[in-house]
Amino acid sequence: MTTAPDDPTTALPGRPPIVDPATWQAARDELLVREKAHTREGDAIAAARRRLPMVEFDGTVEVVGPDGPVPFLDLFQGRDELVVYKHMWYDGAPHQGQCEGCTTTAWHLKDAVYLNARGVSFAIVTTGRWDEVASFVDFMGYTQPWYSVRDVAAPVGGDMGYLTCFLRDGDRVFLTYSTTARGNESANGSLGLLDMTPYGRREAWEDDPEGWPEAPQAGAPVGGHGAPICWYWRTDADGNATWGPTGRPVPQWTRPGATPVETLGRQGHHC
Repeated sequence: MTTAPDDPTTALPGRPPIVDPATWQAARDELLVREKAHTREGDAIAAARRRLPMVEFDGTVEVVGPDGPVPFLDLFQGRDELVVYKHMWYDGAPHQGQCEGCTTTAWHLKDAVYLNARGVSFAIVTTGRWDEVASFVDFMGYTQPWYSVRDVAAPVGGDMGYLTCFLRDGDRVFLTYSTTARGNESANGSLGLLDMTPYGRREAWEDDPEGWPEAPQAGAPVGGHGAPICWYWRTDADGNATWGPTGRPVPQWTRPGATPVETLGRQGHHC
């Protein structure tokens, strides 16, 4: 039986309209046309990205890892291509005081086996002192290669919160691509999956139907565009968004026995 979307006896408030399978399929097919166009445009952008020029720099510049100072060239692990995530860092902050957005990104990049199989290496760099970085990496249980680029100039160091790509030709090293902000979303598969769900990410900037659940606002700071910043990336033990002393980046709550035993040790948060 077909159910009219606006039938008050069957419509469910705050949920998609209820229809029969044929009506659903017709609407799905109509959206598919737009999705295919979006995919093709993404392919065209990727093609243009592959045609960007590149910048050569000194690949012998040293970064610090578990074995001490090593040349940046070592991050390629003998491969020709390298993807680097530049993780924000707050000096002296406890583990739960580090960037919630970067922690979530790094959590989604714990395994680079498929990149490696395609001849691409992966590493994370940050500006923290190596002793602090090593403690954080151990606490989080990360297995990716991490390095400190403290006092190292761009493109190896510089501003953090970026995904950056490099190419090697023997001992010559080149910067080929860099992106930040929502450009980093390709590293976070959860966001793409949330975009497929009825309620999406539940962020204030999203275009939702009337009556949809509002984005959680309580306790969330307000960003430059009037929307909460990364509200779902830092929570208390009960999953409530908070930037207070009981807050941790969400992945840290998956650790057995995780407790907010210290204050954050820093003021202001961004991602």
